[in-house]
Amino acid sequence: MPQDVIVAWSGGKDSALALREIRSDARYRVAALLTTVTAQYDRISMHGVRSTLLRRQAESLGLPLEEVQISPGASNDEYETNMGAALAALRTRNPGLDTVVFGDLFLADVRAYRERMLAGIGMQGLFPLWLRNTRSLAHDFVRLGYGAVLVCVDSAQLAGAFAGREFDAELLGDLPPKVDPCGENGEFHTFVYKGPGLRQPVRHERGPVVVRDGRFVYCDLVETASR
Repeated sequence: MPQDVIVAWSGGKDSALALREIRSDARYRVAALLTTVTAQYDRISMHGVRSTLLRRQAESLGLPLEEVQISPGASNDEYETNMGAALAALRTRNPGLDTVVFGDLFLADVRAYRERMLAGIGMQGLFPLWLRNTRSLAHDFVRLGYGAVLVCVDSAQLAGAFAGREFDAELLGDLPPKVDPCGENGEFHTFVYKGPGLRQPVRHERGPVVVRDGRFVYCDLVETASR
C-alpha cells in the first residue's frame, strides 16, 4: 500500500516539480495539496495569486485542496497554529498520515524550521528536490513542457520588469548571474498554469502590475473562461 502524503503547494514551479517526483514514486500517494492563503486578500500568501486560480490548478491536477487561512502580516505563531490545525484535520480524515512534501532546494534554515514545526505535531518532512542543481532543475522544468509566469519579483534582487514574464529558456538566459535560476533566495515566485499532471491549462490573462512594500512587484493574473 502506498503511503499517503500531503504536498505543501505554493502554486509555483518548485512545488510542481516536487509533486511530479512524488507522483512518479510508487511508494507514495498524494492525499491533498496544502496551501497558505491570506484571508483578507483571498490570495496565495507571498505569491499574491488569486485563490480562484489556485482552485483551478488543484482541479486540473485532480487533487483535493486544503487552504490554510492566515491574516496579512501573520506572525509565526499564527502560521504554526493554523497550519497545525489544518494538518490535524487532514490526519483525522487520513489515519496514519504523517508526512508533508516540500519543494525546498538548498536553504538549510528553512528546512530545519519546517522539520522542527512538524516534529512538534508528530509529523515529518520529505524533500524530493533537496540539493538538486538549480540551473539544471530550471531547464528541466522548461524542457518538460511546464508553463509558468513570474507573479512576484523582489526588486531588491531582480529588476521589477521581470514580473509577468514567462518562465522559459529566454528568461533563464536573461537572469543576472547572481540570481538563482529557481529563485530559491526569494528573488521571484511563479504560478504554474500547464504541464505534466495538469489535465488542462489554467486559463488566465495578465492584469495590472503593482508594487507592495516599496520592493515587491506583483503581476496580477485574472482567470479567463475556457476556450
